Amino acid sequence: MTAEAGAAMLREGGNAVDAVVAAAFASFVAEPTLIAPGGGGFAMVYRRDAGRAKLYDFFCNFPGLGAPVPSEFDFFPISIDYGPATQEFHIGRGSVAVPGIIAGLCLLLADHGQLPASVVLEPAIHLARNGVRLGDFGALVGELLTPIFQHEPDLASLYGAPHRFCAPDFVYKNPQLADVFEALAREGPDLFYRGEIAQAILADQRAHGGLLTAQDLAEYEVIVREPLHQRYREFEMLTNPPPSRGGALIAFSLALLEAFDMARLTFGEVEHLALLAEVMRQTNLARPLFESTGDAARFLAHEHVIEHRRELVRRLADEPEAHALIAPTYREHNNTTHISVLDSDGVFVSMTTTAGETPGFLIPGYGLILNNILGEADLHPNGFHRGQPGRRIGSMMAPTIMLSNGEPVLALGSGGANRIRTAILQVILNFLDFNLDLPTAVNAPRIHFERDILQVEGGASNDVVDALARWGYKLNRWNDLHMFFGGVHAVGRDRAGRYQGAGDPRRNGFVAYV
Repeated sequence: MTAEAGAAMLREGGNAVDAVVAAAFASFVAEPTLIAPGGGGFAMVYRRDAGRAKLYDFFCNFPGLGAPVPSEFDFFPISIDYGPATQEFHIGRGSVAVPGIIAGLCLLLADHGQLPASVVLEPAIHLARNGVRLGDFGALVGELLTPIFQHEPDLASLYGAPHRFCAPDFVYKNPQLADVFEALAREGPDLFYRGEIAQAILADQRAHGGLLTAQDLAEYEVIVREPLHQRYREFEMLTNPPPSRGGALIAFSLALLEAFDMARLTFGEVEHLALLAEVMRQTNLARPLFESTGDAARFLAHEHVIEHRRELVRRLADEPEAHALIAPTYREHNNTTHISVLDSDGVFVSMTTTAGETPGFLIPGYGLILNNILGEADLHPNGFHRGQPGRRIGSMMAPTIMLSNGEPVLALGSGGANRIRTAILQVILNFLDFNLDLPTAVNAPRIHFERDILQVEGGASNDVVDALARWGYKLNRWNDLHMFFGGVHAVGRDRAGRYQGAGDPRRNGFVAYV
């Protein structure tokens, strides 16, 4: 239903931006265990007629402008059981960062859309009033996040408590949110940042120990950035620039691979997977320079790439051995969604959004769920609530577009926390180097190398995996395709000019053709 909301805009005569905005608003209702309207994100927009791209940064700011951090606020840990491991998040009013999604979607529509907001928001309004079944995947995520979604009774009831909580056949409805969307179509983003919704958010924050201030909301701005540009063979990559890190890490991996003839490799064989694993290792080893400086130019400088490429070549010449210098893992939010759209006029949009795991409460009377971006320890390595008010918070999200001689050939992005960068990297290579059609490129088994462990997704050849084990890799074998390895949703054009799309089955992806 998310994809169909976007397709409806194309049928109405809208463009890819109308479609991506409609799909994003629909996702707040169609995928309510994954995304919420009070989060943040990024969108890459490429217009062939203009010959350039823009990166819209509407991720979350650190709150607290105009007010000291209170001595006490609503902020506490929740443990989520993933089966093999548990992870602790923090929720409550004090976990809410300044939301940016609404501002970002409205600016995208104002800058590039062709349809009125009332038309673009209509699918989301219809879904919110009439309801959407959670389905198996939505129910699975809801079950994982039960301690958060059941934290307060009004939020739990929205998800079907007490008797149908996050059941696959539970029909999720949110008529109060439909009213918000209708008002937003009439009044624009001021409703959310200065008007009635802003006042409701601030009243709830004041009453329950939150950190958001009126100045935080009123002064929030979407930042339109120049994308990070990187050549890869005959292609040009446009991706998310600093302060986000995912784009720079993908660019570094591609720079390492530039010297290797991928076409001589057999897809899925030992040499292919070992090269990928060692590229991931070298990117991890190089990463601290970027984390410490935030300087993409220095990180991607020829001398820095060559230094790590030499080490890569050395390791590939020998059987892999234990490596003493492994960069630390930076884990990030798992509840991340992605939408890619391509229209016949050559407008490409790649958009990734997140609200974290959500903060465990509703804004009373509005059906509005915010975010818990301040509650993810991995985003705040210096400790909770030590950021500078008004500053953007970092992210791994990397909406990406690939061009060939100015013609768009691929738009993609992914959820999946720290696996976002390796998922996007592998789909780019599969599609451009191995010439796989886009669904095959997305569905192919993936690997991810981190902390000296090579994660190998189900579907890889047993003989190949056994050979990697004999070479000395510490392996974690997965039985099937799994959402751990991301969710790459992509659109593009193959070398014959045919349109293609792929929704990742790992995260319930779907493609709509118009």
